[in-house]
Amino acid sequence: MIVAGLFLKANEVRVVTLTGSRISHHLIAPKVTKFSLLKNPTQTDVVAFIAQINGYVSEHAIDKLVLNRRATTGQGAGGAGTFLMEGAILATCACEVEFIHPATLRASDKKHNEFKSCRPTTVDLGKAYDLAFECLS
Repeated sequence: MIVAGLFLKANEVRVVTLTGSRISHHLIAPKVTKFSLLKNPTQTDVVAFIAQINGYVSEHAIDKLVLNRRATTGQGAGGAGTFLMEGAILATCACEVEFIHPATLRASDKKHNEFKSCRPTTVDLGKAYDLAFECLS
């Protein structure tokens, strides 16, 4: 199974794609790491953004997209940019989309940290990697 972790933050989506199992997996398309949407997008901008995401999904035969669950209230609640990107992805992607809560990622990181040898060093890409890793078998 090919799984892409999409970490939504502000108006950007950081992407890490993995294949294999939790014990033995590797990165796919390590050079493609980010898709962006303008802060005040037009309908044309959103269509172009979705075309990029769907092109990436098709090109790499992705079976599942895994997104970070946004906070809906309180401090750190997801802003308009992540809300728009999340809705557009949910409405238009042909593959399965799953959401993972940050607490699940923290628990998994403690339990399976020894298997995460190819985790990117940057924070946002590391979070996208954790999202993809969570849905590996």
